[in-house]
Amino acid sequence: MGYTIRPATRSDAGAIYRFVCELAAFEKARDQVETSEEGLAEAIFGAGSVTGALIAEVDGEPVGFAVYYFSFSTWQGRNGIYLEDLYVTPDHRGAGLGRALMQAVAEIGVARNCGRMEWSVLDWNEGAIRVYDGIGGKPQDEWIRYRLEGETLRKVADGSV
Repeated sequence: MGYTIRPATRSDAGAIYRFVCELAAFEKARDQVETSEEGLAEAIFGAGSVTGALIAEVDGEPVGFAVYYFSFSTWQGRNGIYLEDLYVTPDHRGAGLGRALMQAVAEIGVARNCGRMEWSVLDWNEGAIRVYDGIGGKPQDEWIRYRLEGETLRKVADGSV
């Protein structure tokens, strides 16, 4: 199977949205997708965006994607690259596309002199964990990830918490 990894363009927003929905369903969280094709197009490809995306294609058809953005490490004094989402359709898994997408994101990070590449994975996603372990990824067990969202985020922002 021959495949291509290429930078996504605004015209890929529909495919990216479809993949986001499929990924959310796989993660048992489809009801949490709040965006739309138009919302993703603006967020990823709009002016001032720090987000990028890659598309994996087989025979010219999109079969997977990766979305990344740039972060910053004060300790390293330079940017990092964060892999927000990586998804390959079920019928194309096991052919190395996920690894190829990760490699392409890593190449972007190296080209931009990023000090590190980071991502998160659900603790039950054993297939992905095997891939990440296989490429030398190291779980960061000492860190606990926190999140503010929705009304709680607004309350913190306006000082009412």
